[in-house]
Amino acid sequence: MNFPVNGHCFVGLIALIDPPRVDVRDAIDTCRRAHIRVMMVTGDHPTTASAIARMVGIITNDHVVDIVDNNTLNDMNQDSVKNTSLTVKGSVIDILNKSTWDNILKHQEIVFARTTPEHKLIIVKECQKRKNVVAVTGDGVNDAPALKAADVGVAMGSGSDVARESAAIVLLDSKFSSIVAGIENGRMAFDNLKKVILYLLPAGSFSELTPVLASVFLGYPQPLSTFLMLAICVATDIFPSLSLIYEEAEADLMVRKPRSITKERLVNPQLLLHAYLFTGLYESIAAFTMFFYYMWVYGGLSIHDLTLLFSGYQDGFQGKTISELNETFFAGQTVFFVTLVLVQFGNLMSTRTRYLSFFQHNPIRGRAKNHKLFVAMVVSTCIAIFVVYLPLFNIVFRTRDIPTEFWFIPLGWAVLYFCIDELRKLIIRRIPPSVVRYVSW
Repeated sequence: MNFPVNGHCFVGLIALIDPPRVDVRDAIDTCRRAHIRVMMVTGDHPTTASAIARMVGIITNDHVVDIVDNNTLNDMNQDSVKNTSLTVKGSVIDILNKSTWDNILKHQEIVFARTTPEHKLIIVKECQKRKNVVAVTGDGVNDAPALKAADVGVAMGSGSDVARESAAIVLLDSKFSSIVAGIENGRMAFDNLKKVILYLLPAGSFSELTPVLASVFLGYPQPLSTFLMLAICVATDIFPSLSLIYEEAEADLMVRKPRSITKERLVNPQLLLHAYLFTGLYESIAAFTMFFYYMWVYGGLSIHDLTLLFSGYQDGFQGKTISELNETFFAGQTVFFVTLVLVQFGNLMSTRTRYLSFFQHNPIRGRAKNHKLFVAMVVSTCIAIFVVYLPLFNIVFRTRDIPTEFWFIPLGWAVLYFCIDELRKLIIRRIPPSVVRYVSW
């Protein structure tokens, strides 16, 4: 021994403390409300790790159990699991079997202490084996294997080069709260993409398919031309759909459970049912009604006259020349087009929220305001006016001037749809198990 062991004189004691950032506890509380489990995995002593974990809110229970072997949790019931926090030493991780890992990972509050890089990797893989999506954050060389193996590796910007290279994401501000902000933005982006799809499908897909099917199977003159279908898809629907990207997060966004990456897709059966059988069917009924109304009132052709007509729509039909028939028919197609454009505004206002009322997520003022929606509706209406009234478009799209009433009656259909969807959302909020949930995305 190369230093003296006797004759020492006690002069004093120095203690160091490295407190957690002040925003960490709030971030962890937000994660807990969002059903995201936060574990601490550290190389520190278990006592130190537990103390820090309690300071930041990872441990909140009074009852903390130290895992010492595979039998520690054998007698624990479900109620005890909810009210118990665990600390696991790295030396114990090497001897844990599958059953013990199952019991450990049932708990919500877990601290792993005195861990090596190998232990951190084992913890990540054990969580993944149980279908958990794992995000790991760290800044040291020891964290690199876990960062690489995790579904999402998040390195601190102030961390080592090895950690940053192993991670999928690097936090430039090195704040844990930035991870929570990223989760919220990710959920919001996913929601908004679904809203865009839900807005586009009814008029851009279903309501354009029904005129073709009606023409093929019922013999009607096709109520919507191919050119007008394209006008809806690439012009009138574009700006409203883009405005949905700017929607703010709904109030319940960060209290929902994380979605299952294997079951909850961007486009799922519930979304398709809502888009086609609820919204799409409604818009088709509205557009067909307005088409037949125009053909009857302004063309003198009833729905009975047009049913099973097939190739009979030609010169001399109902005592009209082919020129007169075409003018009436082109105007009817224009009415169908305008109806779809305007009824989509009701769909736009309804698609903004999944379950919340329009008035709880107000686009006019407050946290959820989105004035781009109204600008988009004005632009969409202007495009429709250009398509209907400009001579160039009259030639290209075969549109015709239509009576003023056909610009206002469809707005009534839009308001009616909005009211029906508000009722649907109310039923879901009040009676969640109702049959309405099958057409709720």
